Amino acid sequence: MCGIAGLFYPGTPKPVEPGRIAAMCDALAHRGPDGSGIWTAPGVGFGHRRLSIIDLAGGRQPMATDDGDITVTYNGEIYNFAEVRAELEAKGARFRTAGDTEVLLHGWRAWGPDLLPRLNGMFAFAIHDARTQTLFLGRDRMGVKPLHHVELADGAIAFASELKGLLAHPLVRRELDATAIEDFMGLGYVPDDACIVAGVKKLPAGHFLLIERGKPVPQPRQWWDVDFSNRAKGSAADLAAELTEHLRVGVRSRMVADVPLGAFLSGGVDSSAVVALMAEVSKHAVKTCTIGFDEAGHDERSHATTIARRFATDHRERVVAADDFALIDTLVAAFDEPFADASALATYRVCELARAEVTVALSGDGADEAMAGYRRYRFHAGEERVRGLLPGPLRRAAGALGAVFPKADWAPRPLRAKTTLLALAEDGAAAYAKGVGVTRPELRARLYTDAMMRALGDHAAELRYWRTMKAAPGRDALDAAQYADFKHWLPGDILTKIDRTSMAVSLEAREPLLDHRLIEFAATLPSAMRIRGGQGKWLMKKAMEPYLPRDILYRPKMGFVTPVSAWFRGALAGEAAGLARSPILATWFEPAAIETLASEHRVGRADHGRTLWQLMMLERSVGRLFG
Repeated sequence: MCGIAGLFYPGTPKPVEPGRIAAMCDALAHRGPDGSGIWTAPGVGFGHRRLSIIDLAGGRQPMATDDGDITVTYNGEIYNFAEVRAELEAKGARFRTAGDTEVLLHGWRAWGPDLLPRLNGMFAFAIHDARTQTLFLGRDRMGVKPLHHVELADGAIAFASELKGLLAHPLVRRELDATAIEDFMGLGYVPDDACIVAGVKKLPAGHFLLIERGKPVPQPRQWWDVDFSNRAKGSAADLAAELTEHLRVGVRSRMVADVPLGAFLSGGVDSSAVVALMAEVSKHAVKTCTIGFDEAGHDERSHATTIARRFATDHRERVVAADDFALIDTLVAAFDEPFADASALATYRVCELARAEVTVALSGDGADEAMAGYRRYRFHAGEERVRGLLPGPLRRAAGALGAVFPKADWAPRPLRAKTTLLALAEDGAAAYAKGVGVTRPELRARLYTDAMMRALGDHAAELRYWRTMKAAPGRDALDAAQYADFKHWLPGDILTKIDRTSMAVSLEAREPLLDHRLIEFAATLPSAMRIRGGQGKWLMKKAMEPYLPRDILYRPKMGFVTPVSAWFRGALAGEAAGLARSPILATWFEPAAIETLASEHRVGRADHGRTLWQLMMLERSVGRLFG
C-alpha cells in the first residue's frame, strides 16, 4: 500500500518543481514509510511513498518502461498480476521486476484504458504516456483506494491519495464548500461526489480520467458498474456452493504477500468466514486480532475467541475503554474531511493492534452491502411491501398520524412507530435516503442559519440517494437500496474509514468480500436468497454452515458500537455545551439551536448524540483545515 501524488499541465508543459512533489508526498508519509521517489519531465511530475508488500527489493516507484515512454505511480494491489503478466509476456513484454507495478506499464502499452477490466484488485494509479502526451488516472471498481484531484490557478492538474497531499501544494485554495456541510450533516461523511474544499474532486469508484495535452479536461468515464437487474437460477444448495467458491477465491487471492499477514476478527459472520477460509489454506496459524469493550453490551471478544479456538489462530486482543475519545484529534488528522462514523475509533484501535504483528490484514468489509446484511434493508423491503398494499389515502393518513406520534429515540427501530408511519407516507427511495442518514432534514433546518438555508437553495444531502435509487439497474426495492449503498455509503463511509485508519498506522487492509466477481454474483441472487425469515445474508450464512457454529452465524448483529450518546451526557457534556459558543459553527448554525440540542440531550429529553458528534467533528475538522 502506498501514497501517490503528482502534477500535470494539460496546456503548456511548464517545468515541475521537484520540491513541490516532495512536499505533497511528505504529507502522505504515513501511507508509505518504507521509501519514496520523485520523477519529473516537461509538464509532469509524479511522487510516491511506498509501503513494501510484494517484491520488497524491487518495485520502486515512480516506475518507467525501459524507453521512458510510460511512467506510473501506483497505490494498491493487483491480486491477479501473475495471470496478467503471463498474458503480456505471451505478447512479447519483458519484465525487469517481480511485482505488480510493472504489469500496469506493459498493460497500458498493450491495451490502454482497456487494461482496467483485466485487473482484479484495489488501486488508484496515474500513468503518463509521453508518446501521446496524456495523463491517465484510474480507480478500482469499489473505490477501496482513494484519489483526489484539483485544477490549480497555473493550469496544472494536481492529484494525491489524500486531501492533505493536495493541500501541501501552495496553489490549492482553501475555500470551504458549504454544500459539503449539508452532505456531511445529512449522511455523516462527505460523499465521493463532493469535497469540503471547494474545487477539489474525488475520482469516482469504477471510473477513469484521461487528460490529453492541448485539449479541455474531460469528465471522468465509468468503466465498471454493478448490475442487480439479472437473476441467477438454481437451487439454494447450488447457489450456496457457487457462493462458497467465490468467497474462497476472494480470500486466497488476497493472501499473497512477502510480509506478515493476518486478519481482523470480530466474531461476526463476515470476519469469521474470512478467517475460516484463510485457515483452510494457510500452512501456519492465522494471526488474528480483536478489539473488545469494557461494556458487556458492546463486547464481542467471547465470539471472536470461539472462532480463534476453532481454527487454532494466533490470536491477540485488546480492551478499549468505552470512554476512549482521546483519539478524536488523531482521527481528525487522519480523515482530513469531517467524518462522523464513531466506529472509526474502534477501527483505528484494531488496526493499531494488527500493525504490531503484521503489515497486511484481511477484513470482512463488504458482505453487508453485497448480501443485504444491514437491518435497514429488511426494514426498507418490509416498508415497500406495505406501501404496495396501502392505497394512497391510507398512506397519507399514516403520515399524518406519524407527525403527531411521540418520538421514541430510545426504542429499537421496529418499535419506533413515528419513524415507520412517516416513512410509509413517503416515496420508498426518499424514505430510505432519510433512513440511511444521520441528522434528518427537519433537524438540520432547525440548526442552520437563514443565510445557510439560502446558500443551500434546493441542495439536500438525500437527493443523490433518491436519484441513484430511481436509476438503479435492479428489479425491486432491495436492489435499489443496495445499489445506492454501493455508490455512496460503501466508498464514502466504510472504505474511507478502513483506508484512513489502516493507513494512519501504515497497515495494508484488504477486503476479500469485495472481490468484484463475488459482488457481481451476489447482485444476481434473488431477493429471497439475500433476506429470508428475518435473516439478512441468508445464503451466505447457509454457505458457511459447514465452517462456522450456528451461534456465530445466527446471533444478532452487533458491529462496532461507540457510545457517543453516553459520552455527551458524561465526560463530553462540556464539549456539547461548548459547541454553542463555537465561532466556527456559528458561521452556518444557530448557537441557540445548538444549545437547545445539547440541553435536550443532556437531560434525556431526546437522543441527539450522533448530531452532537457530527457538530464536534465538523468544528475540529474545519478548524484544522481552514483555521
